[in-house]
Amino acid sequence: MGLKIIVASDSFKGSLTNIQVSSIMKRAINSFDENIEVLEIPMADGGEGTVDAILLGIPNSKKIFCNVEDPLGRDIETYYGWIPEGKIAVIETAAASGLPLLSDEEKSPARATTFGTGQLILNALNRGGKSIILGLGGSATVDAGVGLFQALGLKVFDHDGVEMHRVGGELGRIARIDTRHIDRRLYDVKIVVASDVTNPLLGDNGAIRVFGPQKGVTADQIETFEAGMVHFSKVVIDALGKNMVNSPGSGAAGGIGFMLKSLLDVEFRSGLDIVVETSHFAKHLKNCDLVFTGEGRVDGQSLYGKVPVGIGRLAKAQSVPVIAFTGAVGEGEDRVRAEGISAVVPIVDRPMPLHEAMKESELLLYNAVKRTLDLYQLGRNNNING
Repeated sequence: MGLKIIVASDSFKGSLTNIQVSSIMKRAINSFDENIEVLEIPMADGGEGTVDAILLGIPNSKKIFCNVEDPLGRDIETYYGWIPEGKIAVIETAAASGLPLLSDEEKSPARATTFGTGQLILNALNRGGKSIILGLGGSATVDAGVGLFQALGLKVFDHDGVEMHRVGGELGRIARIDTRHIDRRLYDVKIVVASDVTNPLLGDNGAIRVFGPQKGVTADQIETFEAGMVHFSKVVIDALGKNMVNSPGSGAAGGIGFMLKSLLDVEFRSGLDIVVETSHFAKHLKNCDLVFTGEGRVDGQSLYGKVPVGIGRLAKAQSVPVIAFTGAVGEGEDRVRAEGISAVVPIVDRPMPLHEAMKESELLLYNAVKRTLDLYQLGRNNNING
């Protein structure tokens, strides 16, 4: 077909990583026509897959493996990215404190903490890190980053003055915080937060009401968790004299954004923008005919910094068509297509339960790409003949 296709997809969370999606798409394309040139540029928005996406574009970068606590305090081996030039650590909250580490039955917003993410940061500081890129997507927690900072020296106390350790999402129990023992190196490193969430900490658009349900907060628990977050925010404001409750991004990752903004001088940036820059995506886009992208679900939420829409907007500016593959299509698809997405293609080709679709996701995606290329070739031939 004489085509050049860029494959630039996010992960299909819970079933396929962004690296796996890229590989499957490439195999499907070259199975359809081995002469099609395929460039794989895996994407991420600050959540799962961010480390892989950034490191792929940077020479001499590598993964550092270490043992930390998962959201429930169990010992696991995980990793962060390391860029020797500049001593830059690339850390995903999802790698230590993420939903992919828990089964549906294990989701426990009251118990889950971000302590393991703090351990990753501490490891990077001990390695001599000068800058940290911290991706906030995909957390299993609503602890407002208390666990993260406890791993770095923060102390919190209950109403009886007793120091608390595994607080989790029970923020209403905290009466006082002590920041005097936080690792001083945190104040000397540059921290760039990779997050596309702009939600405030509290309220209808806040961390609990918007993101709590996916972390296991049930409908009858929403008010309790919200009250705990309100209480804790007042404790922090009283201690620091700084109110970041309504600052954009404070609601990211169950409130980690709030504590980062309250305690440190951090820069918030779009996670997708960072990956686009390090991968030189815009340069490659100039010389391609078509872009394949995707994520697990495409709906109205995709408009808020998600990979397919971000890729669509970039490609639209250069008149390059984009096809987005997805496991599910939700309300708001029409608005997504208005952002430079030529077509949204669900990969599921027959009625099936979710667990079956996730189990067969590799084959479903592979077949969907081949079907789409059949239609694309048919359209090109008809245009030529017309």
